[in-house]
Amino acid sequence: MCGRYAVSQSADDLADEFGVERDEVRERLDPDWNVAPTKKVYAVMTRGKKDEPDVPPTRRLRTLRWGLVPSWAKEVAIGNRLINARVETAAEKPAFRKAFQLRRCILPADGFYEWRGEKGQKQPFFIHPKDGSLAMAGLYEIWRDKSKPDDADDAFVWSVVILTTDATDDVGQIHDRMPMLVGADSWERWLDPTIKDADDVTRLLTPAVPGVLDAYPVSTDVNKVGNNGPHLVDPVEL
Repeated sequence: MCGRYAVSQSADDLADEFGVERDEVRERLDPDWNVAPTKKVYAVMTRGKKDEPDVPPTRRLRTLRWGLVPSWAKEVAIGNRLINARVETAAEKPAFRKAFQLRRCILPADGFYEWRGEKGQKQPFFIHPKDGSLAMAGLYEIWRDKSKPDDADDAFVWSVVILTTDATDDVGQIHDRMPMLVGADSWERWLDPTIKDADDVTRLLTPAVPGVLDAYPVSTDVNKVGNNGPHLVDPVEL
């Protein structure tokens, strides 16, 4: 699974790196070395306009709530449990099926954390690419809060879930699951909302190549969501 990750890049930097055409970020997020579920995170997506069907979809950057809230949910709280989705079954699960077809996105990250060891004595590790940043595969939904008027700022909740897959050999020694990564050569097709067939979508995703990620132990300070700062990704001696 993926329960914490780090993002230090600004919205402008991410827009440049991921070829964003429309910046829809209403509030800039501070660098966050301890991103946890329910927090707002940056996401890259490609969307068109319903009232302009002849205009090609554009790649956009915006913030979403981590923890997917299905459109049929009665309350936002369900998203607190839906932070990860197994890529092997996401196309079939009611909570993720529609988003897998139509609402795919990329969650940029410096790296993510995993823990190894016995309960109460687990050691955190920071896992990151040896070169560049991560592009984690995600699915997003738009939930309507019917208790609020359409023009309310929070009438619509945009939320996201991270897809996970079997860990590569270099990560599997720490945890058996890891975020599904999207290679730069697959960004355009993964984000393309016109590709709707579940089998076609699944074929866009390939496991990470062993050897491209590095992992090292970090301070247990990351265990507390309230702790933050670049020191969280500094290596420590065991």
